[in-house]
Amino acid sequence: MRSDTISITSPESTSARSQWRRLLGYLGPYKGRLIIGLAGRMMASGMFLVLPAVVREVVDTVLANDDMGELNRITLLLAGAMIVLTIGSIIGNYHINYVGERIVVDLRRQLYAHLHTLSVKFFTTRRVGELVSRMSSDVTVMRQLLTENLTRLIRHTLTILAGIAIMIVLNWRLAAFILISTPVVAFMGVVVTRFSRRGSLLVRDELANATVVAEEALHNVREVKSFVREDFEANRYNTTIERAFQAALRLLRVRAVVSPTVSLMLVINMILILWYGGREVINDRLSGGELVAFLVYVTIIGQMFSELSWLYTQLQESLGATQRIFELLDTAPDLQDAPGARALDRVEGRITFDDVSFTYDEDEHPVLEDINLDIAPGEIIALVGPSGAGKSTMFNLIPRFYDVTSGALRIDELDVRQVTQASLREQIGIVPQETMLFGGTIRENILYGRLGASEDEMIAAAEAANAHSFIARLPHGYETIVGERGIRLSGGQRQRVAIARAILKDPRILLLDEATSSLDNESEMLVQEALERLMQNRTTVIIAHRLSTVRIAHRIAVLDRGRIVELGTHDALMSEGGLYARLYEMQFRLQERDALTSMV
Repeated sequence: MRSDTISITSPESTSARSQWRRLLGYLGPYKGRLIIGLAGRMMASGMFLVLPAVVREVVDTVLANDDMGELNRITLLLAGAMIVLTIGSIIGNYHINYVGERIVVDLRRQLYAHLHTLSVKFFTTRRVGELVSRMSSDVTVMRQLLTENLTRLIRHTLTILAGIAIMIVLNWRLAAFILISTPVVAFMGVVVTRFSRRGSLLVRDELANATVVAEEALHNVREVKSFVREDFEANRYNTTIERAFQAALRLLRVRAVVSPTVSLMLVINMILILWYGGREVINDRLSGGELVAFLVYVTIIGQMFSELSWLYTQLQESLGATQRIFELLDTAPDLQDAPGARALDRVEGRITFDDVSFTYDEDEHPVLEDINLDIAPGEIIALVGPSGAGKSTMFNLIPRFYDVTSGALRIDELDVRQVTQASLREQIGIVPQETMLFGGTIRENILYGRLGASEDEMIAAAEAANAHSFIARLPHGYETIVGERGIRLSGGQRQRVAIARAILKDPRILLLDEATSSLDNESEMLVQEALERLMQNRTTVIIAHRLSTVRIAHRIAVLDRGRIVELGTHDALMSEGGLYARLYEMQFRLQERDALTSMV
């Protein structure tokens, strides 16, 4: 329930130069379109540079000589220039925006694919809402940086250089005066605006945090409503969004000063240029038309310098977002296939824990210690023990969601670290305690077990899972939308869909986190029947939450404080009178009490 943002950045920051090299690499596949787009926009900018020359001609020739024909000719040329400007803008905008959208797609694909290469451990220390924020807002910032901002930077720079060259030709004295005063103003603008970068990053972080809080509450809306915590969650979100507002307010104060300050500097610069240019006209070193043209050029170049100042700020702010994305992309999976790892073929299903110990973090106490257990092909093993005994950890080591700290875990005598993760997990089917379904149709959820399965195979899997009958009664059958996390189905229905998915996968090894304790008697019976079919001829490891269901197991491993303290059949363990017997009797008495209570 924490509302603080968990950082995904490393202590070391990437240098700006290496960031730019990496950023520009995303433009490589689209450099042809980028050049066309940039050329179109430069064409439009070039037409703006024609405008002052036209103004000079109008003032010095047309107005001075009352030449109507020349006025008509200049007007037609100006109209043609505007048409060229419009065409250039259309071409430039289309291709630049095309490149931008493609880069967004490429980045999101790369980032999403990379997230799937990371282990389960990575996601236990990160909040999904923050990762989603990186894929949405930060990637959009990178798109803006690589297309709009970068092309504007190039276009404005070239336009400024061209404008300066024209002014030098017209009057080098006035041009020299402008070249001294205008860069000073621009530099002061850069100094003023550079302070907004940190504020912008803080705003993004606070917004990402607010997104995490909202997503967390909406994902757990049932818990929120069952505990009547609507007001609490609203206040929690209000607190985080208020922090984002305060951060944005601080940034707005900085930007509120920036814009008027830069504008004031530009106006002062224009006044100085007008004064100096007036002197040049009085001394007959400049015509009236050339002075007007100069003023138009200064306005255009001043606007370009002003935008360059704004672009500088945007580039600085954007580099923070790109750094976060790159650091996420550079996060190496802590579980990787070993060099030369072999693909695991169809296995018999023997699972061997050979002196296995496991610790989540090096400075913590071991969760498992010296586990030795050999599970024969086709055998059903139940893991039993008090909460925190290590049952789930043993469960998660088999598909190599984590690596053992010491010892070895073997499948058919092959160390799981020496085979590819994908081929290992292809041999394993998992039915978790909390069934997670995707928000699409029942068909899509079942076919997730084997994407290429036929209609008949899918229906057969549903029938084996006791799911076909209830699916057939639904108005849309297999096309029924189950809603987020399967919320539109009951607990028993979700379980049977998950079992059908596992049956369709047809794994040799089954990991079953028993979850029938919250079901009604009829649903429990249907789910148990489906599970029994699923377990046939498969090596099965069950985490047993209700000891009355472990009788189906061939052997029971009793864990306590990370060690296997008892191992045997139900009858043998009951006769020993140890931990298993005490747990069984305790749970049996609780069930009797609940049954008597329900009868009263």
